[in-house]
Order: sequence, then structure tokens, then C-alpha cells
Amino acid sequence: MLIRYCKAGLVAAMALLMALVTFNNIADYGANWDFVRHVLAMDSIFPHSTQLWRAIPWEPAQRLAYLLIIAAEGLSATLLTLGAARLLRRARDVEAFEAALGVPVAGLTAAMLLYGAGFVAIGGEWFLMWQSSTWGGTDAAARFFLLHAAVLVILLTGQGSAPRRDDKA
Repeated sequence: MLIRYCKAGLVAAMALLMALVTFNNIADYGANWDFVRHVLAMDSIFPHSTQLWRAIPWEPAQRLAYLLIIAAEGLSATLLTLGAARLLRRARDVEAFEAALGVPVAGLTAAMLLYGAGFVAIGGEWFLMWQSSTWGGTDAAARFFLLHAAVLVILLTGQGSAPRRDDKA
């Protein structure tokens, strides 16, 4: 039972992280808006890049992208908060705990998709964020991705999370 409480605690920690990320992007909208705007505009990558045709300099599209990022962060925070609460309430019963895994798994997956696909793949590779000494956020995104991945692996393995016989692979 202690392990199930530990797993719920890790989910709660990721819920706190995503709630703070969401809050920071709303409370400090301007600073984080600058980041998104510069990455999408590709205005700080290598000056002779042949890939500048990928840039999105149109502000309405940039704003939409930023709002989608904040929405994805908020969705992840909400799912993780609900998931942590469910896991904590059901930690005394292995079957109930396992039945409650769907929501926190969805929250962790949402965060991993945002940071893995959104920031590392699209931001880092499509918009060449890695080339920017000022607006390169791939290292931070990779850290966030790996944190969520580690919790996901812990959540789905070991005591309290054995696969059920009726689960199909």
C-alpha cells in the first residue's frame, strides 16, 4: 500500500509542476509569449539557414499556438490533479487503484506529447529552436518530457500496477 501512496504522490508532484507551468504562462504571459513568438518567427536561428521558409511570422497564428500550449498544459495539470486525487482515494485497494490509472496516465501522456512532440520535435527540429542561443528551449523541454516519462514508467510497473488478465496488449 505504501508504494501505491508513493505513486500517487509522484503524480501529485507532476500535477503541481504542470499547474505552476500553466499559471506562469498566464501570469507572465508576456515573457513566455516572447519565447513562442521568436521560436515560430525563427528570427534568432543561424542567419544563413536555408530553412527560414518554415517560419510563422504572422502574429495571430503565433498567438493561437501559444494559447494551444497553455491549454495543453492546463489539460495536463487538470488530469494529473484529478488522477492524483483518485489514486490517493483508492490506494488501499489494488484493483481500485489499477482502475484509477487511466486519468493520470492521460495527464502524463498529454504533458509528454506537449514537450516531446510540441517542443522537442516541432519547436526544436521544425522551427530549429536548437540553433537559437537566446530562445533554445529543447533542453528544458526534454527535462520535462523525461520527468513525466519516469513517473509514467513508475506508475505502470511494479507493485500495485500489475497487468490485469483481461487487458489486451
